Amino acid sequence: MNTFLLEIGTEEIPAGYIEPALRSLSELILQGMDNARIEHGKARTFGTPRRLAVEVADVAGRQKRLVTEITGPPERIAFDKDNRPTLAAEKFADKIGISVGSLKVKDTEKGRYLYARKMERGLATRTILKDFLPDVILSVPFPKTMKWADLTIEFARPIHSIMALLGDKVVPFVLGNVKSGRYIFGHSFMSPGRIRLSKPDDYIEILRSNYVLIDPKERKKQIARGIDKAAGDCGGRVLQDDDLVDIVTNLIEYPAVVAGGFDKEFLELPCEILITAMREYQKYFAVIDKENNLMPNFIAVNNTLVRDMSLVTKGHERVLRARLKDAQFFYRSDVERPFEDLVEKLKGVLFQAGLGTVYDKVMRVQKLAGYLAEAANFDSDFKQKALRAAYLCKADLVSQVVVEFPKLQGVMGRVYASAAGEPDVVASAIEEYYRPTYSGGRLPETETGAILAIADKIDSICGCFIAGLIPTGASDPYALRRQGIGIVQIMLDKGFSFSLSELIEKSVTLFGERNTDEIKKISYRIYLFLQNRIAYLLSEKGFSKNVIAAIVSVSADNVPDVWNRARALEKLKTKPDFEPLAIAFKRVVNIIKQAAPVHVVDIDESLFEHECEAVLFADYKKIKEKVLDDLDKGLFEQALFDIASLHDSVDAFFDGAMVMAENSSIRNNRLSLLKQIEKLFRLFADFSKISTRAVSL
Repeated sequence: MNTFLLEIGTEEIPAGYIEPALRSLSELILQGMDNARIEHGKARTFGTPRRLAVEVADVAGRQKRLVTEITGPPERIAFDKDNRPTLAAEKFADKIGISVGSLKVKDTEKGRYLYARKMERGLATRTILKDFLPDVILSVPFPKTMKWADLTIEFARPIHSIMALLGDKVVPFVLGNVKSGRYIFGHSFMSPGRIRLSKPDDYIEILRSNYVLIDPKERKKQIARGIDKAAGDCGGRVLQDDDLVDIVTNLIEYPAVVAGGFDKEFLELPCEILITAMREYQKYFAVIDKENNLMPNFIAVNNTLVRDMSLVTKGHERVLRARLKDAQFFYRSDVERPFEDLVEKLKGVLFQAGLGTVYDKVMRVQKLAGYLAEAANFDSDFKQKALRAAYLCKADLVSQVVVEFPKLQGVMGRVYASAAGEPDVVASAIEEYYRPTYSGGRLPETETGAILAIADKIDSICGCFIAGLIPTGASDPYALRRQGIGIVQIMLDKGFSFSLSELIEKSVTLFGERNTDEIKKISYRIYLFLQNRIAYLLSEKGFSKNVIAAIVSVSADNVPDVWNRARALEKLKTKPDFEPLAIAFKRVVNIIKQAAPVHVVDIDESLFEHECEAVLFADYKKIKEKVLDDLDKGLFEQALFDIASLHDSVDAFFDGAMVMAENSSIRNNRLSLLKQIEKLFRLFADFSKISTRAVSL
C-alpha cells in the first residue's frame, strides 16, 4: 500500500472557491478509484490560494482482479452424441481465450449450459491514475472558470504545475501544457524556488520549511493565535468574526500578523461603518475594549514576513485612513439632510420592471403594515409607528453610506432614524425588517419589525408572481423561497394568527386593477407556494410526511395553528385509539366519494331507522360543541382527543345502518350526517392521508 498525493499549482484562486473545490476534487478522486476497483484508505485535503492538494492513504498498487462468469451455448448444442465438442463449443472457447477442455457445464432454469470463468488481472494503479486524473482535475466545479494562453482547457485560474506521486513514483500525465512530476514550489516571495519531493510523507513539512502552511486547520490556528496576541498588545481583544477568519485563512499561505491604528476622530462614526470598512474592503479585524467599545485599532494578516513589519503596518494605516475619510464624509453628508427627504429619491430607483419603483413598493408595504397591525389586533399607537417605519424603511438605500457599503442597508436606516429623532421602535423596525437574511438567521425582535418584515416579504413574493418571476426547480434568483420561509418563521415566532390567504389577497390587490377571478387565481398560486414552505419547515422540525400532508392539506391559513395541530396529531398517532379513528374517517370519506355528489340537508331525526343513527347524531352534536370550544381556547390536543372519541359511534353506525338505502330521503339523510362528521374531522386534519392498515369497506 502507498500514499497518493496530487497537488495542482495555480495562480491565486479566490478564497471562496477553495474549500468547495477541495471537497469536489477529493470526492472525484475517490470515486475514480472506486470505479477502477482500486482499494484505498481515507483522503485528506490541503489548500492555499496557490495550490489545491489531495492525499489518499493506503492505495493499492494494482486494481482488484475481476472474475466474470460467461454463459455459453446449451450443452446439447456444444457437444455431439459422442460427447465431442462441436463448432459452437470451440468458438465459445476461442472467444473466451481458453481451451475447450477448460469449459464447464452448469444447471440453469433453462437447462444445462456451458460456462467459463474469465479472470482479468488488475492493471497497475499508476496506469489507471494517469488516465483519469486529467478528467478529474478539469471536472472540479467553480463559480467561474477561465482559459489561458492558447489552450482549450478551463480552470479557476491558470495551472502552472502538477505534482502527482504514488509512493515514491511519479504518476505521469499531461494537462494542457503542464506535465506532472515531483516538483512543488514554496512561498511566492519568501521561497519561490522549485522543490523536489521524494515521497508524499514529506509534503507538509517541506512546505512548512518553505513558508507555506498547506494545512488550512494549522493556518487557521496560527491566525487565531496571532490576532489574539496582537489585540492583547493593543490593550483590547479581537471582535469575534469566525467568517472573516475563514476568509483570511484562504487568502494567505503564511500568516504574518500586524496591529495598526487609526485617528480617534473616526470613532464619531457608527461602529457598524468602521467595522464594515475594515472588514469588507481590507479584511481587517476590529479591536474592542473590556466594555465592548470599538478601539482605534485594527489587526491585519499579511501573506509575507518582511524585515521591517512596521513599514507594512504604515501602509495598512494609510489605506484604511483613506477609506475611513470617505466614510466620514458620506456619513456627515447624510446626517446633514432630513432622513425623511430620502424617501422622495426612491421614486428614481426601479424596484422591478413592471412593478414600479422602490417608492411604489414602499407605499404598498405601508398599506400592508397598516392592514397587518389591525389584523393582529394592535392598538392605534402601534399602527402609527408601523406606518412610520414602513414609510422610512428603504430611505437609507439612497444614502451615500449605503451606496458605498451596501451591506449596511437597514443598519444605517436605524442609525439615521435615531439621529432624526424617530421613536426607538421605529428605528429598530427599519433594521429588523430585513430579517431573516438567511436560513436559520435571526428573526425580528420587535413586533413592529416583525409586521414590517412580513409586509415587505409578501409584497416581494406577490409582485414576482404577478410579473411571472416564479421559482422553478433549483432556480430562485429573487430568493422568494427564503422570503416565504421567513414569513412563516416570523408568524410562528410572534404567534401571529391572522389569515395568510387574506394577507396574500390584500397584497395582490395593491398591484393595480384586476378582476375578482384573476385576483383569486394569483392568490391561490401564492398560497400554495407558501403552503409548500410550511410543509418544508414542518419536515425540518421532524414531523412525519403523512402528518404534514394531513394537516397542511386541510388548511395552512393560521400558521401557529398548523404547528399546534401537527403536534397534537403526532402525539395522537402514538395512542392505541388512533388506528381505528383513521380507519373510521377513511370509511366516511370513501362512502361520500362513492355517493358523490351529496346534496347536504339538515338532519331529519324522524328519518332515523336505527338507534345507531340517533346515537351518532347525538354524539356528533355534543362533540362538535366541545371541539369548537377547545379550539377557541387553543386546546388543540384536547380537541383532537374529543374528535377521536367519535370513532366507536361511527363504527356502530356502519355496522347497524345501510348508508346507501333504497329510499332516497333516508339515504341522503345518512350521507348528510356523514358529511357533517367529515367536516368536524377536517377542522383538524385530513385523516385519509394518514397511512393505516388495509380495511375492507
